[in-house]
Amino acid sequence: MKWKDWVHVTKLDPDKQLKPGDIDAIAASGTDALMLSGTLNVTVENLAMLQKQLKVYDLPLVMEPAGPEAVLMQGIDYIFVPSVLNTTDVVWIVGKHQAWVRQQMGKIPWEYIVPEAYIVLNPDSSVGKVTRSVCDLKAEEVVAYVTVADRYFHFPIVYIEYSGIYGNPAVVKAASDAIDHATLYYGGGINSAEKAAEMSKYADTIVVGNAVYDQGAAVLKATVDAIQ
Repeated sequence: MKWKDWVHVTKLDPDKQLKPGDIDAIAASGTDALMLSGTLNVTVENLAMLQKQLKVYDLPLVMEPAGPEAVLMQGIDYIFVPSVLNTTDVVWIVGKHQAWVRQQMGKIPWEYIVPEAYIVLNPDSSVGKVTRSVCDLKAEEVVAYVTVADRYFHFPIVYIEYSGIYGNPAVVKAASDAIDHATLYYGGGINSAEKAAEMSKYADTIVVGNAVYDQGAAVLKATVDAIQ
């Protein structure tokens, strides 16, 4: 299954700890892929430790880097590289990316690289604070960013990221309606079957992360079952 066909992705943070048995339950949940991703305290060491736990399962592994200092390129199926469109600091649009290319010149597996246009909408989230994003956007402003990402820059993925809170379905619907080619990802606050079902009406792929740590792996299977 190619990444464009995924409808459910589980995001796992190398800075957080899973309970014993959770990884088995996550792998058996029916999720389409596992994403290694975090904002704070992400290192090559804790990424590699998490990867070692996950690689025994027959699920695609995605690396979503927080920065060029901690990127796994071996044993990974895809590297999803975010550019935060609503940041006030250009380093999060292209600066980190240029630094990574300079550090890894000639070593980057470009055939596995998938660019993501991130639109961060939770000002209290770590990613919102670190990237200094303008998050209090009206629906029409989000749609404009989505259109720029899709029609102008031709990003293959547009990612609406509420990171820790459940977003506004009307905003996600408006984003979906504006997209012509890109795959729409949604992440943020999906901690029940009902929320998964609602957001999956508009997003092509939903991402579940915090709920796995806060409520356990059983809630993950409920979100998978809700969108099948």
